[in-house]
Amino acid sequence: MAEEQQEGRSGIVGLVRAIPIRWRIFSITALNSAAVLVLALLIWSGAKTLGSAWDDVRQVRNSDKILAVLESETGRLQNLIHRYVNQPGPDLFAEILLLREAILGTLRARASTDPILLGTVDELERATERFLSGFRELRALQTTIAKTYENQILTPTKDMAGLYSIIEGATSRRDARIWPTLGKSREAFTAMLVDANAYYLAPASTSADEVRKNIDAVARTIPAMIDFAENDLQHDALQRLKTRTSALHDGIASLSDLLTKRTDLSRNSIDASQAETIAAIDGLSVKMRRREQNAQLTFDRTLTSISRKMLSIAAIFLAIIVIAGVVIALSIRLPLRQLMTSMRAIMSGDYGRRVAGTDARDEIGTMARAVEMFRKNAIAKRAAEDELRASTQRAENALLELNAVQRNLIDAERLAVLGGLVAGVAHEVNNPIGISLTVASSFAWRADTFDAELRSKTPLKRSQLEEFVSTCRDAARQLVANLHRAGELIQSFKQVAVDRSHAERRQFSLSESTGQIVASLRPVLKRSPINIAVDVPEGLIIDGFPGSYGQILTNLFLNAANHAFPNGRSGTISIAASLRANDDIEIIFSDNGIGMTPDVQRQAFDPFFTTRRNEGGTGLGLHIVYNLVIQQLGGQMTVKSELGQGTTFRIIMPRSGAGAGTETDSGTVQWPTRMISST
Repeated sequence: MAEEQQEGRSGIVGLVRAIPIRWRIFSITALNSAAVLVLALLIWSGAKTLGSAWDDVRQVRNSDKILAVLESETGRLQNLIHRYVNQPGPDLFAEILLLREAILGTLRARASTDPILLGTVDELERATERFLSGFRELRALQTTIAKTYENQILTPTKDMAGLYSIIEGATSRRDARIWPTLGKSREAFTAMLVDANAYYLAPASTSADEVRKNIDAVARTIPAMIDFAENDLQHDALQRLKTRTSALHDGIASLSDLLTKRTDLSRNSIDASQAETIAAIDGLSVKMRRREQNAQLTFDRTLTSISRKMLSIAAIFLAIIVIAGVVIALSIRLPLRQLMTSMRAIMSGDYGRRVAGTDARDEIGTMARAVEMFRKNAIAKRAAEDELRASTQRAENALLELNAVQRNLIDAERLAVLGGLVAGVAHEVNNPIGISLTVASSFAWRADTFDAELRSKTPLKRSQLEEFVSTCRDAARQLVANLHRAGELIQSFKQVAVDRSHAERRQFSLSESTGQIVASLRPVLKRSPINIAVDVPEGLIIDGFPGSYGQILTNLFLNAANHAFPNGRSGTISIAASLRANDDIEIIFSDNGIGMTPDVQRQAFDPFFTTRRNEGGTGLGLHIVYNLVIQQLGGQMTVKSELGQGTTFRIIMPRSGAGAGTETDSGTVQWPTRMISST
């Protein structure tokens, strides 16, 4: 029985082997194509149902996006209204109106095509209109606040400032009895102006309290000044000052009430309407979620039905293809057995066994020859992979080492710059501020002592008054000097980042500007035996920033005087300018001083780097010069120096200043890099 089955199978295989292998494979391909065609027809028949369900899902999602846009735009409108309250302007008001029309237009346009929004658009429009109505009330209230501030705050303060001037003008002597009280009153008035402006721009209870406290301080000084008045003009001005102070006090109260009302209106009208709009949008979102779930359920059911049909048809075709494949496999299995054995050996990495059957002339022989070629190529490929793997490992190790070095360099540079900045700011500003604090504390103690002497029953001696005045004068001088020094330092710190927007640009003569700067510096340099040589041709006109050029030249002169010629050393400072071929200006500033070490030269343009920190140096001079040349004038700057051979600064800038950096075709900005050269 087994022999009969074997003979029958051999007969079938023999019949199939009579067909070329390519046609056997083509028959399998034809069966697969038929299966694919049937499945495609089945998918097409269900595509309409799926398309309808998907359209519902897509419409719901689009509506959800519209609601998200409405919620975002409404929130943006709320923010614009709050900004308008604090900084009213026509542009901001126009933007609010445009955004309002955009929101209402979106609601109406979407409602005409979306049945979900059709029943709720009226509610959203009403909420939006209430929102905008609150804005109109808020805008009207803001106008009232501005008028109140103008009429009841600014007008009385202007009158009071004039009255203070009249009182001061009517005081003929600096030692008059009214003068100290007048100074305190004027100081309180000035502080009140600052606090009133701050309260108007950013309402806060602390600012309001400060304003009232300073007004009360002014009011308390007026009776004392009336007692000390020396003439009718002073007396009349003080009476009017008292009246205007009372009016100012009432104005502050009115302004405070209006600002409180504005805050309540913003909270109860604008923010509440916004919350109502958001609630309506959230309700619509819930409805959309339900509709999306229903549409998704329909879509899933249709997809499940199509999947079942596809599985049934695929199973039928799979059975047919398997039977045909088994028959065809039997027809080619024996010739391919040796070929498969060779291929397994190759796949396992055994490339030493030669492929059998390469001499055959049929398709199997062609395949055997191809496998043999693959074996030879695999041998060559393995050798190449081994070499590549070794090269890759070497490259990865080198890359890891390079990354580590790079990170260390970046961290070291960042810490160095941060340390220099902190040390420079702390050291330079701490001294004048600390001295000012000490003087102020001592002055306060002396004032309390003098006040106690005034209140005591012992008559005050003239010598005591003169001593107090002398102490006040000395304290004031020290405070002014130290605070002025601190202000200069802070201004220097601010100049580190050059503000190009405040620079005045115009045409100027390089020769004339250089001469004016040198003339202004000669009184400073005449105390040192330093000669100045200028070689700038006449008629060299530049379209740029003369103020920045003057600051550059001044800083270079002072830097040379302080560092190149220390301890009264004599020498020469030279400045020369010339026109280059590409219409650039080249300026050479040089001295024959002591020069720089390579270390100092490398850090010359770094902020807060100085070799004379203990002598008052801030380390900002050359850094400011470098920023002005690069950012303000759009030029380049290099320094060349050697110990004992002097220092040369070379500046190249465009004749028509184009600003800092150049814009590339891609829209990015390339900045000139710092260049430091040394012999």
